[in-house]
Amino acid sequence: MHSAHAMVCEEGTGHVQNSPHIAVEVGSPVVAFYHEIKTDIEHVTVEDDPLRWSNAHKTAILIIVSAGSMIAGLAVSIQNPANAQIQSDLQASTSEISWTLSIFILVQGLPGLIWSAISEIKGRKFVYVSSVALFLVASAMVASSKTIGLVIGMRALQAIGSSALMSIAAATLADIYEPHERGTKMGIYYSAPLMGPALGPILGGVLTQSLGWRSVFWFITICAGVVLLALIFIFKDTFRKERSLTYQNVLQVRAKEGELQHQHLDKSSHAFSVTDKPAQPTLEGIASPQQIGEANSHTVAHASSMEDVDVSLADVNPFPPLRKILTRVNNLVILFASGLIFAFSYSISYTCSRTLSEYYGYNALQIGLVLLSSGTGSICGSLLGGRWSDRTIAKLKQENGGNSYPEMRLASTRPAMGFLPLAIIGYAWVCEKHVHIAAICLMLYLAGFLSTWIYASTLAYIVDANPGRSSTIVATNSVFRCVFAFVAIEVAIPIQVAIGDGGLYTIWGGIMVIMEILTLTVFYKGKKWREACEEKDGRESQ
Repeated sequence: MHSAHAMVCEEGTGHVQNSPHIAVEVGSPVVAFYHEIKTDIEHVTVEDDPLRWSNAHKTAILIIVSAGSMIAGLAVSIQNPANAQIQSDLQASTSEISWTLSIFILVQGLPGLIWSAISEIKGRKFVYVSSVALFLVASAMVASSKTIGLVIGMRALQAIGSSALMSIAAATLADIYEPHERGTKMGIYYSAPLMGPALGPILGGVLTQSLGWRSVFWFITICAGVVLLALIFIFKDTFRKERSLTYQNVLQVRAKEGELQHQHLDKSSHAFSVTDKPAQPTLEGIASPQQIGEANSHTVAHASSMEDVDVSLADVNPFPPLRKILTRVNNLVILFASGLIFAFSYSISYTCSRTLSEYYGYNALQIGLVLLSSGTGSICGSLLGGRWSDRTIAKLKQENGGNSYPEMRLASTRPAMGFLPLAIIGYAWVCEKHVHIAAICLMLYLAGFLSTWIYASTLAYIVDANPGRSSTIVATNSVFRCVFAFVAIEVAIPIQVAIGDGGLYTIWGGIMVIMEILTLTVFYKGKKWREACEEKDGRESQ
């Protein structure tokens, strides 16, 4: 019979030593399971700790995931200048062309939850390689399509492939960077997908005018191929199962099933003990602190013991961790605020193209150059906002006696809040009055800069506030963003036609005030809400 191993808390300390789990072997096969972490799961001891990798190694990972996210963002907007050619070549209707755009935005957010759950079992690299390969194939299919129906279907498949990059890249950064570094790194990362919408219209215009609309998608295919090669040969998986609540909860379920089956076969002959007394397997909600305290052995169960439990994709269910996330008020409020920011960004780029075309007579390339001001502002806001976020949390931590909590990060959003609604309303009326294009470029820059300044901090916050569930919360954020953006795009043009840019973006200025109130509410109340939910989860696991 195999020996039994147990990892226990040192009595009288109140701290869990190394990985706070219990692994036990019951006859054959080995059953390993983890207690849900009550302490800092992000710093559980692991082999080849990604947090300890060299800066060069971390930077390489940051570049790869950022490049992949940039291509995913590029795929949204690079088609816009080619729409007229696609419509003519494939004899499509305006409605069908609209669907090639809106279906991509809607679908891109939804599969992220599935990719996220898979990444918590099979690792980040498996998901990245699989999804980028799917994106590459779908892009090639769009480029060679002969019917608009195939274009729409393959655009949906493109979105499914690109969604992993948008959903779990931030979780990858959480794997390798400490919380006090994440604001800056998240800002750098998020500037990449913002470059896609900024450069997309320009690249799409040049390619369409010189080589035709199919060259747009062959370009995307080649870019995806480069990223895929980098993921296969350079990217090293950052996932560590000891730091994943999803993985540990799956292990607990499998261990419980295995133990019940084993007891059904022969309760007496397969009993195990770590002392002279019979002991029951310590599953969440079964073992008591007294049982753990009675253990004589303090042997640390090595991470390799978890490999003895065969956890498969059939065990992945994204909905329990999703329920955990959405039942926390702080998460729900900040996700709603995040969705509003993203919806605004898509609405302004979508309607601005129409305004520039109809009232200024600009072609696709000229429109792309104007929209570049919005993209440039967004990139600057992401980089500077992320850095300011880290600086703010470091300052508040020092003022709080060396202690910090996630909500501190949201204090960094306040400098931008007073100016964002004013910039949006300013944009509304310079467009409405059709003033010089320089004024529109300035307002686009300010709106992009200020909105992304706020978003950079909210993205870092949702990761910090959900340790052990970083990929799930980022995937959930992607769902909110894409659904909100889809709705915004669908209603933007009818509202713009009805009340003009002045009315539409005055409304958006008011909506951004609501977003700011939601963000500040989490800043002031989020800690209380989050800790109440954590205490409730702790009582349920007793």
